[in-house]
Amino acid sequence: MQELHDAPLAPLTTFRLGGPAGRLVTAETDAEIVDTVRRADAAGEPLLIIGGGSNLVISDKGFDGTVLHIATRGYELHGTTLDAAAGEVWSDLVGAMVLEQGLAGIEFLAGIPGSVGATPVQNVGAYGQEVASTITEVVAYDRRTGRTVTLANADCAFSYRHSTFKAQPDRYVVLRVRFALEDADGASTPVRYAEIARALGVEQGERTDLRAARDQVWQLRRGKGMVLDPDDHDTWSAGSFFTNPVLDPEQYALFLTRVRDRLGSDATPPAYPASDGGTKTSAAWLIDRAGFTKGYGAGPARISGKHTLALTNRGGATTDDLLALAREVRDGVHDAFGVTLVNEPVLVGVEL
Repeated sequence: MQELHDAPLAPLTTFRLGGPAGRLVTAETDAEIVDTVRRADAAGEPLLIIGGGSNLVISDKGFDGTVLHIATRGYELHGTTLDAAAGEVWSDLVGAMVLEQGLAGIEFLAGIPGSVGATPVQNVGAYGQEVASTITEVVAYDRRTGRTVTLANADCAFSYRHSTFKAQPDRYVVLRVRFALEDADGASTPVRYAEIARALGVEQGERTDLRAARDQVWQLRRGKGMVLDPDDHDTWSAGSFFTNPVLDPEQYALFLTRVRDRLGSDATPPAYPASDGGTKTSAAWLIDRAGFTKGYGAGPARISGKHTLALTNRGGATTDDLLALAREVRDGVHDAFGVTLVNEPVLVGVEL
């Protein structure tokens, strides 16, 4: 376990933004994680957990407390049951399961930055697949009871980009995540996403070659600047900065009226069925149609040149620069369409 004081946090985030930590502890075992959390809680110190840093926006002032960097590694595979450490690099794990083990279930989540421990918190998903569909259990330290607990899938309260871990951010610290994968003789799970199906030349709902599915997702994400590259500032982001809005029937009717008033009577925004009778639409579509196109911005924080959902640090940006751009986009979309976009990354010491 390593402990540093007044340590910079920007290098631990994919945005490369954020001031220093009062105390930075890097834990390489579950016991070190639990011990650090217990000591911080006993002392009444503020505590910030960082895994891969791919979903964080940290204040330029930093964090005046203990920052716990989870750096546990490794996984165990028993048949098709996967048990992975929270600090394991997610994209590496997906690659190992698909390319080395030939197991399906997380192949459409290839290339997503961050750590395994963050996946249940956000219920990470992409291209028609979510981790909620394969997670069986999450082992976590419960700060309320002071015990390590195992939560079954049903106890995690998974929904779109949400979970009990996100709803109670100061309660659970994820230690391990267990998944039930599938051996389908080299085939993927059914292709749910139209863009992937078209690229692979299959119908939605069909299976395809497992490796081909993973490779296609990787290529698509890379083309959108969503695969981290230290030399490409267009990837210095948190991926999608805003979640796709889910509107109830009344909200959707008003939204559709605003769209057609602005863009013409035949304008049809993307629409997908959501839970509770709602309709999910595309944040990227809204941002673009509100006038914030790829590459938008004149300062060091700009919209990606590859994807309108990604806000990027072009080098030399501050967190304040990033948030100013995010507010401009959020407010512009609301003025145009009456929909308020919600940030996906966790904000630390700042507000949008």
